[in-house]
Amino acid sequence: MPFTTFTSAKPLIYSLTQDEMKEWLISVGDKAFRAQQIFDWLYVKRVTSFDEMSNLSKDLRQKLAETFRLDSLTEITHQQSTDGTIKFLFQLVDGHAIETVIMRHSYGNSICVTTQVGCRIGCTFCASTLGGLKRNLDAGEIVSQVLMAQRRLDADGERVSHVVVMGIGEPFENFESLMAFLSIINDNRGLNIGARHITVSTSGIVPKIYEFAERGGQVNLAISLHAPNTELRSKLMPINRGFPLDKLMEACRHYINKTGRRISFEYGLFGGKNDQPEHAEELAELIGDMLCHVNLIPVNYVPERDYVRTPRNEIFQFKRILDEKGINVTIRREQGSDIAAACGQLRAQHAKETVG
Repeated sequence: MPFTTFTSAKPLIYSLTQDEMKEWLISVGDKAFRAQQIFDWLYVKRVTSFDEMSNLSKDLRQKLAETFRLDSLTEITHQQSTDGTIKFLFQLVDGHAIETVIMRHSYGNSICVTTQVGCRIGCTFCASTLGGLKRNLDAGEIVSQVLMAQRRLDADGERVSHVVVMGIGEPFENFESLMAFLSIINDNRGLNIGARHITVSTSGIVPKIYEFAERGGQVNLAISLHAPNTELRSKLMPINRGFPLDKLMEACRHYINKTGRRISFEYGLFGGKNDQPEHAEELAELIGDMLCHVNLIPVNYVPERDYVRTPRNEIFQFKRILDEKGINVTIRREQGSDIAAACGQLRAQHAKETVG
């Protein structure tokens, strides 16, 4: 069954790139340069109504209001961690719920965005797959998450400096909306988030890795790897049966050769499953010839799944083995452990409460 983006009588204005905005303006008999003014109102001044766009004619403001909508997300709830992490649960106009996270780092504020309502990839350790995939988000619904986070940060005089596309869903299954989103948030007339400050994560949709090598520009690519061999990866991530590990590695090497950019491998450590010394040795053998970085992730406990976290000393042992093999490796700083910070957890919790 094909899954599509949500459609309504009016599209979200946040779904338009600046070039698409120019095309629309010309089509209604206005000037293309107005697109820069509209982007300034949307993404710099961050207005919430077309009437506030005071340097546009009343006629143009009326056309905008008749053609597009500005409403996208409504906050259902949020949780704030003692470390400053804020996790939002937003409601879309069709009633579905999605998650967005603000993570505070020494280098700035990073926003983790969602690209789909649910997920069909079926990773056995992830709460996002519970309930399956409902639909793709359109580009504007993804952009709106960054805007909502930025409005929250405005109160503190701070800005969104980094974006990670690692929330609910598989971004490469919603590829065109993803690419439009990247263009919009990178636009220097708008949110102006640098391409090298944006990271897209995929579970391994091999054909799209090749396409991203052609179209992704300077945006960073991360691969959710989580296993050093194809047998174990198939148990943890059913997608590996469709796109086996050897084909994934071929695609990664192509990406590195084509772009000259480093790939990040996300490796969640699950107690007793993929965290033993032999797994570290095998991982080093698998990726040792690549321009890459390994991000070890001590898992957040997810009640809906039966995985447990790897003991601290074993995490450092795993890292040490990779270090000794010459692999660039870090351990992800734990954030939001006192809230439902694992991907999909807050949404799953809300769904239970709604049903219950």
